[in-house]
Amino acid sequence: MEQTVNLDAATLEELVSAAVAAPSMHNTQPWRFRLDPDSVTIELHAAIERSLPYEDPHGRALHLSAGAAVFNLQLAVAHFGWLPVTRTLPEPGTPGLLATVRLVEAGRGANSRRGDLYESIWRRHSSRLPFTDTDIARSVRQELIEAAHAEGCRLVFAEPPLVERLLVVTAKAELRNRRDADRATESRRWTGHGRDVGLSTAVLGPQDSFERLPMRDFGAHRHPEELASDAFERAPVIALLSTAHDRRADWLRAGQALQHVLLVATAHHLRTSLMHQALEWIDLRRELVVGHAPFSHAQMLVRLGHGPPGAPSERRTARHLLVD
Repeated sequence: MEQTVNLDAATLEELVSAAVAAPSMHNTQPWRFRLDPDSVTIELHAAIERSLPYEDPHGRALHLSAGAAVFNLQLAVAHFGWLPVTRTLPEPGTPGLLATVRLVEAGRGANSRRGDLYESIWRRHSSRLPFTDTDIARSVRQELIEAAHAEGCRLVFAEPPLVERLLVVTAKAELRNRRDADRATESRRWTGHGRDVGLSTAVLGPQDSFERLPMRDFGAHRHPEELASDAFERAPVIALLSTAHDRRADWLRAGQALQHVLLVATAHHLRTSLMHQALEWIDLRRELVVGHAPFSHAQMLVRLGHGPPGAPSERRTARHLLVD
């Protein structure tokens, strides 16, 4: 018979705070949480009002963000000594309920993941600053690959010719995004002046890294001296995360895998940034496919390397995200 978990308000807030430290597109944080006190289950619901109808019309990025939050929540639950029993999309009739994590008493060794990942939650930030050309050790790359595999996904480190192709596709997508008025307006709403979302962030407007790398650097205005075209790494390390299928459950799984990879990278003092522009266009997303089935659905491009840390993005507090 399972023992009853005693979850106090302060611990609940810390669990949710860990969950919302996950990355989300444009830092939209498209989630809310609810505690079922009878079963001691934390529910993660989609906050549709914080979705991106033009840049993410099918909600794929929203589900990836939610999956990343679920992974953080699992780590936090295990950190406090409980076992997280997780279900994704548990109620077909309630599509906004994306996942539940029930807390149960756990025996020794219940947490099979490396012990420093919980602390990495608080240190992980995206960094779009230049990285050095220092290579990433083969053993670390293998650990990152295994992290994705543990969540049912595949991570592939692109060789130089493939890196060039992936960057070309990403640059093409970024150009489309800039020329699309609806997408530009939506992006400015979340990352620029005049936002009406009640959250102040350090993000002030899209700017790429002087076209050395086709990525968005929303803080480029704060460090222009560091963004000369020759400052960026000559051989970027780009990894592609993919899934075997492309359903809502797979998007959530990809989010869990992505966060596992990001936290392992953080534990190894690597910096990361996400390059999702090409994922926003159906035709360009197909061009990101590497290899053959079963892992033929691209979910995210991750840039990794050694360099300065990124600035943390502001997060909504757990108290504002917990609903009755």
